[in-house]
Amino acid sequence: MTHAMLKGSNVPLDAMAVRAVLHWSPGPGVPDVDASALLLGPGGRVRSDEDFIFYNQPRHPSGLVRRLPKKQAGEALTDSVEADLVGLDPSVEQVVLAASSDGASFQHVEDLRILLYDAGSPDGEPLAVFDVRPETGEETAIICGELYRRGDGWKFRAVGQGYPTGLVGLATAFGISVDDSEEDPDAEAEPGADPSADASPAPAPGAFAGAPSDDEETALIPTIPPPPAPPAGAPAYGYPQPPLPAAPPPYGYPQPVSAPRPAYGYPQPAAAAAPAPDPGFRLPPMGPQFVR
Repeated sequence: MTHAMLKGSNVPLDAMAVRAVLHWSPGPGVPDVDASALLLGPGGRVRSDEDFIFYNQPRHPSGLVRRLPKKQAGEALTDSVEADLVGLDPSVEQVVLAASSDGASFQHVEDLRILLYDAGSPDGEPLAVFDVRPETGEETAIICGELYRRGDGWKFRAVGQGYPTGLVGLATAFGISVDDSEEDPDAEAEPGADPSADASPAPAPGAFAGAPSDDEETALIPTIPPPPAPPAGAPAYGYPQPPLPAAPPPYGYPQPVSAPRPAYGYPQPAAAAAPAPDPGFRLPPMGPQFVR
């Protein structure tokens, strides 16, 4: 029996594993729709970033929650998420089932609905069907429904809550860390920047790869600064040379003969007497002056 769900209603599940299928009608101006799931622990937040299942991470490490390939169903498109409810870790209290649009809001998506199947018989009648309608028309991500524990079993609730901030806004609301610091490689260059500034010039014909260009070779030759100017009065280098000054007297011996100078110290040489002394002059006797 299929349960037609209204927003906010819930239904118990007897299936051990379920498949949630998003169903919509494509067409001109209709954005693509992607299914995703978040495994929530206590407090209504993910336990780690691995609990976010989406197009860039289509399988949980446990293998119990996974995205399936998109399919064509008549004139409609489908995108699905499958969850093994019995095998999930007891710390997982909810599995949020969401849809995100690429390129436009959900007001351009027609006939969006979520169908819940028993994964053991996916070709049978759906267990529940919920027609998802945006409330403001600006939503780019919508929580279509959620699987949650109730006692020893599981239930499905129709939610229909939208986010205008897309899949990123939805994920961060449940505790996912989104790194948007990486530079967009397609980002436009800054105004006034020369797009060819970083481009390397093509090598000249016949030049081997890695060889420096003429300008680079010139840059490799060291530049020797000119010698400083000599101070004023310094002799100039080159020819003719100015006449050299007179050489100072040499040091050492023998010294050149020069006029005699008086000697210093004692005794001084005696000057010649005039006239000559008396040859008969005798000094008085030295010694005691008294004889007994």
